[in-house]
Amino acid sequence: MTLLVSCGTLSRKQETTTVKTSINQERYTNDTTKPKLVVGIVVDQMRYDYLTRFYNRYGEGGFKRLMNDGFNLTNNHYNFVPTYTAPGHASIYTGTSPMNNGIIGNNWFDKFENRSIYNASDDTVEPVGTTNAEGKMSPRRLLTTTVTDELELHTQGRSKVIGISIKDRGAILPAGHAADAAYWYRGGGEGTFISSSFYINELPQWVKDYNASNPSQPYMREWNTLYPLSTYTASGTDLNDFEKAPRGKETATFPYDLPALQDQNGGYSLLKATPYGNSLVADFAIAALKNEQMGMDAIPDFLAISFSSTDYVGHQYGVNAVELEDTYLRLDLELERLLNALDHQVGNDNYTVFLTADHGAVNNPAYLQSQGIAAGYFENDALEQFLTAQLKIKYSNEKIIKKSLIVKSS
Repeated sequence: MTLLVSCGTLSRKQETTTVKTSINQERYTNDTTKPKLVVGIVVDQMRYDYLTRFYNRYGEGGFKRLMNDGFNLTNNHYNFVPTYTAPGHASIYTGTSPMNNGIIGNNWFDKFENRSIYNASDDTVEPVGTTNAEGKMSPRRLLTTTVTDELELHTQGRSKVIGISIKDRGAILPAGHAADAAYWYRGGGEGTFISSSFYINELPQWVKDYNASNPSQPYMREWNTLYPLSTYTASGTDLNDFEKAPRGKETATFPYDLPALQDQNGGYSLLKATPYGNSLVADFAIAALKNEQMGMDAIPDFLAISFSSTDYVGHQYGVNAVELEDTYLRLDLELERLLNALDHQVGNDNYTVFLTADHGAVNNPAYLQSQGIAAGYFENDALEQFLTAQLKIKYSNEKIIKKSLIVKSS
């Protein structure tokens, strides 16, 4: 098994990547054996320092296994802006930047269509596994091939490629155009995994059975810290002024009574901003591994997994929150469970895993200001007013800007 882990930082300067390895590199130089399965893992909004900040709290079988038994690339950089989920996933899997792959944001104004568009929306396809429009998605706007596409082309379509995520873009962009399937989570009153007719016309029977088992309901329970609250010393205080509580809860503090909060927070969509969203993805990925018999023959397969709940939790509570630390401690256990499943089904020496991030995050600017650090917020309206005034002076026209600048979440 080859294990790789990397996370990047935003930088205008590209530097040589340093590689730390505890594996016999000569073995991989001389060994031309192909892996039976490649597993790509993206942890949405993961900063590199989460590996070191929580290191002493991780078990031996998750993040530590990746770091200590694999290649740990510590000097990586994003060479594009903005570093959101869609351009991040597209760049990881195409190996090129948004100016080439076409995914320049999560949303953007398309001057040819004269409207704002979403990176994966596609009105030409139909939802599969739901009647909701959240299923009308495809990689149509992705303009270059992905590594998963190239694998399918190389094997004449005999490889099996599947993408899985809570977010549609986290499943679709890694899976690419030629994948066998991409599955993403439909919250609301459904709590199931869905797809679109771009990939399949009907859910496989195993997915139907999985969805029929009501997989989300067991996770609609109290969310409390995995360990005693007093041990979360790598994070700030649980009660502070810099976190956003779910609707129906006065403070963003443990514990969270999810059943009581469910109706006011989008039904099963509430699970997205808890560690249990990652558990659902791990459950479904292991089910796909087993039912699709991935990695069971000599033709390499590719399982692309994106854990999105880290991003939802990061936005809701911030990078300094106990909620975030707890989410990563629980994700560590899910990674161990996934790696154990791979060991059992595919075999320890028969698969390759990489783990990386699509983007990072910064501290809450208000928190930084409270610590005397210069910080602030980008004011869209003020910038638009300034640009409009300057354009009027230069071109005598107040209507050059067709669409207000809107900064979307990651």
